[in-house]
Amino acid sequence: MATPEVIACQTVEQFEEQKNKATPGQVVVIDFTASWCGPCRFIAPLLTELAKKHPQIIFLKVDVDQLKQVSADYKVEAMPTFVFLKDGKEIHRIVGARKEELQAKITELAA
Repeated sequence: MATPEVIACQTVEQFEEQKNKATPGQVVVIDFTASWCGPCRFIAPLLTELAKKHPQIIFLKVDVDQLKQVSADYKVEAMPTFVFLKDGKEIHRIVGARKEELQAKITELAA
């Protein structure tokens, strides 16, 4: 099995393909980020760590400048924004590099 990781999506097709790999009931966490965003760089190592700890969750990273359409579809207005999906529907959203909240929500959803 592949090492759990945060999958950086370079194209809309790749994003859709990765998102659609989720099995029924499986949680997908999308990290909307930007290369120029300081808080995004600050929280990236934590996300990698959480991905290793919770292989049952799919972690995707979307660069808002690369995938403008995906960012627009999810109405992302600030970076980082973490969108949590289950069965294709948004179940939670965290805006900002809020470490404790992110950790707590992922731990809760992984249970």
